[in-house]
Amino acid sequence: MSNAPLMPKATAVWLVDNTALTFDQVADFTKMHPLEVRAIADGDAAQGIKGMDPISNGQLTRQEIEKGEKDPNYRLKLEESKVTLPPAAKKKGPRYTPVSRRHERPSAILWLVRNHPELKDAQIMRLVGTTKTTIASVRDRTHWNASTLTPMDPVTLGLCSQIELDFEVQRAAKEKPTDVAYGGATLLPASETTRKEAEFEPSEKQRDDLNVDAVFAKLKTIGGKKPDDEE
Repeated sequence: MSNAPLMPKATAVWLVDNTALTFDQVADFTKMHPLEVRAIADGDAAQGIKGMDPISNGQLTRQEIEKGEKDPNYRLKLEESKVTLPPAAKKKGPRYTPVSRRHERPSAILWLVRNHPELKDAQIMRLVGTTKTTIASVRDRTHWNASTLTPMDPVTLGLCSQIELDFEVQRAAKEKPTDVAYGGATLLPASETTRKEAEFEPSEKQRDDLNVDAVFAKLKTIGGKKPDDEE
């Protein structure tokens, strides 16, 4: 079996003290080195460790131990647990960052703030494992090392993966509302630029002036006026 029993060293202590199994058999079952099992038997190792009975916790059966005691070449088989534990829920919190890389987080924050201003503080916290206080100090340039900070890609620094960064950026882009703002002067619509001017509508007097017959009629009247009519 590839799985080791619970508390292998305590189990080895119990098997050495309570069975006739060989060192190799105990070592194979507990996934320990045979010399370490021999040291336990000689009292040179695991001093003060109380042995744990693998039979009582269901990891071995008495019949399995008897098979091993009869045949030194037999390898004990770990019993499958009848109790299925639910998977541990993943705790939500800031990403753990190794101590050796923690001094690089402000540079990564500065890069994210400059290149992806749409990211929320919570998203930056998930990506680089930082706090809101640190993010605020980098934004406001009040960080103690602000004068020497150089923006650096968190993916290059190994603080997050490219897939994680792309996911957060796409998520921020979807959540960001579209701003409807004045975009400057625009071209007039074609309906206005191609609007036809209203046709010229001459007045009655202008129509009379343009009427050739009326003009000649006036000339005849003026030419035929008698001298007595003149003032």
